[in-house]
Amino acid sequence: QVQLVESGGGLVQPGGSLKLSCAASGGAFSIYTMGWYRQAPGKPRELVAVITSGGSTNYLDSAKGRFTISRDNAKKTVYLQMNSLKPEDTAVYYCNADDPLVTDARRYYWGQGTQVTVSS
Repeated sequence: QVQLVESGGGLVQPGGSLKLSCAASGGAFSIYTMGWYRQAPGKPRELVAVITSGGSTNYLDSAKGRFTISRDNAKKTVYLQMNSLKPEDTAVYYCNADDPLVTDARRYYWGQGTQVTVSS
């Protein structure tokens, strides 16, 4: 069983930066595709950034150039560096792990979420 624990959220002024971390326990972290999702009040959850086991990345259009996802397989941790934050980035941010060895919905693991609030 994989457990994911996010940290690093908080309150930041517009234009500021935050770095989120997601530490995994259990499972074979290095083979997982890891992602960061977010959900703002009244809105559906959306994918912000994803990094494959090989290190390929992809980003939500509004995050490109501002956010950077990275991973440290030795530490079983994935990061999301967020710069030039905007009020519209305010949301609960969730870490996700996708296990390619599992073929049904049980392949997805979620953290509990961390709140990011961008406000002056």
